[in-house]
Amino acid sequence: MAYQGPAYGLSRECMLKSRAKFDMDKALQVLEWIEKVTDLELNPPNPERGFEDFVDFCDCLKDGMALCRLINRIMPGAVTKINKSVSPFKQMENIEMFLKGCLKYGLKSWDMFQVNDLYEKKNPYLVVNCLFSLGGLAQRNGFDGPVVGVKVADENKRIFTREQLEMGKTVLSLQTGTNRGASQAGMTPYGSTRQILPDRR
Repeated sequence: MAYQGPAYGLSRECMLKSRAKFDMDKALQVLEWIEKVTDLELNPPNPERGFEDFVDFCDCLKDGMALCRLINRIMPGAVTKINKSVSPFKQMENIEMFLKGCLKYGLKSWDMFQVNDLYEKKNPYLVVNCLFSLGGLAQRNGFDGPVVGVKVADENKRIFTREQLEMGKTVLSLQTGTNRGASQAGMTPYGSTRQILPDRR
């Protein structure tokens, strides 16, 4: 990975906003969940260190091995080969395979993160959000292991008959409003000066 150097201007502003969204408590919950599901020790960051904790969080997961093992426990066979090499390319490939496994499992694209969000520590909060979404989806899909996040709601699809749909066209919604009182009677003509007159009683 090439050294990118310090960020300035708009890039620095975006970076600081992204880091401000990172919640260390949620990150620690996610790491604890991964440890319980995978039986791995991730050496989570020390919450007392402060602002740079997201670096330690990303370092715990950046090789992608724990993530691949996680998705394999939730959906066996999602990742067929986990790379154990320390090569950056192989580690990024692990993260990519985890993300593909999440999509197969049913996670929505808007709940995902990009490889660089984790590997280059660009948006660590997206990684945390993705793992929380995965935990919620696992609960809905009947995963019987440890859980994290809120269970994703089941779809409640409604089916209407043709008659019901036609009846809906005959009802004026409240957004339609009313034409009662829409008359311009008594108003001054367009373009004329405003008449401010005292009350005559």
